[in-house]
Amino acid sequence: MHENIITIAKEKRAYALDALRGFAILAMVLSGTIKYKILPAWMYHAQEPPPTHTFHPNLPGLTWVDTVFPIFLFCMGAAIPLALSSRLAQGFTTKQVILYIFKRGFLLGIFAIFLQHIRPFTLNLNPTKQTWWIALLGFFILFLMFVRSSVNIKFRQYRKWITFGAYIAAIILVCFLRYPDGSGFSLSRSDIILVVLTNMVIFGSLSWFFTKNNLLLRLGLLGLLIALRLSATVKESWIALLWKASPVPWIFQFDYLKYLFIVIPGTITGDFILNWLKMPEINKEDEGIKSNGRQLRFYSIIVLMLAICLSLLIGLQARWVWQTTLLSAVLCSISWFLFVNPANETEKLLKSFYQWGVYWLALGLLFEPFEKGIKKDPSTLSYYFITTAIALFLLITFTILIDIFKQLKCLQLLIDNGQNPMIAYVAFANLLLPILRLTQLEPFILNYTNTPLTGFLKGVIYTLTIAFVVSFFTKLKLFWKT
Repeated sequence: MHENIITIAKEKRAYALDALRGFAILAMVLSGTIKYKILPAWMYHAQEPPPTHTFHPNLPGLTWVDTVFPIFLFCMGAAIPLALSSRLAQGFTTKQVILYIFKRGFLLGIFAIFLQHIRPFTLNLNPTKQTWWIALLGFFILFLMFVRSSVNIKFRQYRKWITFGAYIAAIILVCFLRYPDGSGFSLSRSDIILVVLTNMVIFGSLSWFFTKNNLLLRLGLLGLLIALRLSATVKESWIALLWKASPVPWIFQFDYLKYLFIVIPGTITGDFILNWLKMPEINKEDEGIKSNGRQLRFYSIIVLMLAICLSLLIGLQARWVWQTTLLSAVLCSISWFLFVNPANETEKLLKSFYQWGVYWLALGLLFEPFEKGIKKDPSTLSYYFITTAIALFLLITFTILIDIFKQLKCLQLLIDNGQNPMIAYVAFANLLLPILRLTQLEPFILNYTNTPLTGFLKGVIYTLTIAFVVSFFTKLKLFWKT
């Protein structure tokens, strides 16, 4: 799911990107842990409104829950240039880079399949004590399969043997497991989010690698994808048939390529970050930041970026489309004046983020009426580009906080989770929840969290618990990597 951001100079990191990824993964955890059926509609997917939470494919709208996955996809795209450029700097040949890309995809595919086989509610719709123990065992096996240490030399010496043993244990476990329908192991039983990420790791990386020196060509790929996407809606056309076909449907479908509309813009952002990381630190600093005028300017940028994001969520969910478009244009126009005349490389980076964010937002809003409103599933063109813009505006906010106001420590929890998101993704269902069920704590907690406020607070506490667990492993330099 994630390759730690390694640049040519190892000590340099894009911490703002880590923080954004951490924000996305923890928001994903929170959306899955809040009490079901008791919160307002904007706390759930727009197409699964309360009280029934029945899926309505034709219901347009956008909530913060709908933005979590695309923000994570955007971060994945932005990390691709950073990860692959470090390999190229180490002397990797084209063949070696391509093998590395497919290796990452292969391992992430294994992760997706094994994880779904050990999910407690996949094993049993009414989990028993045995189910929870199997879920915990699965977490431990996953830990040994994918953990890497960057500091423990002795661990690294035995890592291959530990990983090999964990894979053998995983194979033995899935061979003996049985599921509610009576079946056993199946390649088609996989985590759909991780399957999509598997495809994006491969196709997003390849698209960057072969266009790394030609931005126009990469943008041209988006044009081709739009043509395919639109023609696929024409029933019985050869493109529609191709779009639905797949030689290996359990791991790849042409339809997954639609998420390149988020990943490719992410790689463009990653190019800007990569060039910024290569700059000498002296070009990024500006002693004048302490002046009241400059502080006010950056605080104003943060407020405006968050205001744009909030107006999009409120306006598009309420279906005030033309009003939201007009308000976005006004806020973007006001913001534009705050990015002129950048004084250093960091401010130039922010200006690049902003210009592209405005472009993707304009594209998304202009596409909004085309497919009868913005929707997550089936996802619309407006959904890809508007959520990409939101990700960029949030990245601007984190960059200002971390690289201009130097608030690294205040955001360390997000950064730690952003550097180790695979653990956070698995930890609730396969670590925290089994522990709560086996210790009989969860029924006790549920008795006191039946109101909307307490249900939400429960979700927040669960999410913070997972965040601190992940932070603990990150501080120990134990990362889950594919």
